[in-house]
Amino acid sequence: MSLGENLQFLRKRDNITQEQLAEAMEVSRQSVSKWESDASYPEMDKLLQLADFFHCSLDNMIKQDVSSQYVEDKNHYDSFFDKFSKQITLGVGLILSGLTTMLFLLAILPEKPGFDMEALGGIVFFIFIAIAVAIFVVAGLQSEHFEKEHPYIEDFYAKEEKEAFHQKFVKWITSGMVFIFIGLILAIGSDFVFTGKEIAAGSGTPGFIDADYLVGAVFMLCITIAVTLFTYAGTQQDRYDIRKYNLKHDYNSQTYKNGKRTGTVCGCIMLLATIIFLACGLLANHWEYAAPIYACFGVACGIAAIIINRNNPEKE
Repeated sequence: MSLGENLQFLRKRDNITQEQLAEAMEVSRQSVSKWESDASYPEMDKLLQLADFFHCSLDNMIKQDVSSQYVEDKNHYDSFFDKFSKQITLGVGLILSGLTTMLFLLAILPEKPGFDMEALGGIVFFIFIAIAVAIFVVAGLQSEHFEKEHPYIEDFYAKEEKEAFHQKFVKWITSGMVFIFIGLILAIGSDFVFTGKEIAAGSGTPGFIDADYLVGAVFMLCITIAVTLFTYAGTQQDRYDIRKYNLKHDYNSQTYKNGKRTGTVCGCIMLLATIIFLACGLLANHWEYAAPIYACFGVACGIAAIIINRNNPEKE
């Protein structure tokens, strides 16, 4: 295949027009048309841009038949699990955002006689949780149906696409770690900044902000951003791991067996978390203790999954 034929194939594969490609390359549509018809040849800097744009090596684009290396995504796996990844990330982000919002409300709203501010914060938190659970249920049912219909997927991702994703994955994880450190620095530093100051007088003081709740809210905001980035990075990584997807549906594989165990253990852990949360909040009226419960038990789920999968010989 010529360069022009490869360009035409890659452009149609990604479902973009000549005008869109021209805009991305900062050239005219006529230039793209001439490239695809082999009437002219792109300059070296444009060739490098084209290779990066299509996640294709320069050598393959110039010398090889790109279409022979391409496996079609017949089942629309990529678009489905990209959407699934965003749904799960949104659900996790909503739960943590609910906790952050609750802490902000407790920090800035003054207490009124006969009005339980902590109960109000708990109600707001439950609203966020309800929306998140609805998203999880829809995403889970859709995923279960898709996986039942398509238990095996041929790996259609090119090596260059996986490498391009890995670069993004590293950036997302690094950014998440940065936000965690920012949150820790702010939380630790606030102990020195607000020590003995009137701002820390308490939520019952009219006209003042409760520093403890405010610091907790800012810290949780940083954690929310970090965990959301981690969740998105992790679910996107699973999206590109076709081998893991196929093993997960092979009843004889260790990956399938470990997945069943992980689901059972994590289900029990989160059920226990819900019971403790309701007991602390509704029965004992200690929402300040109930708030971190889901985060702590979520970490416990992660640790359980690591332990269960630690000796899996099928892991790459």
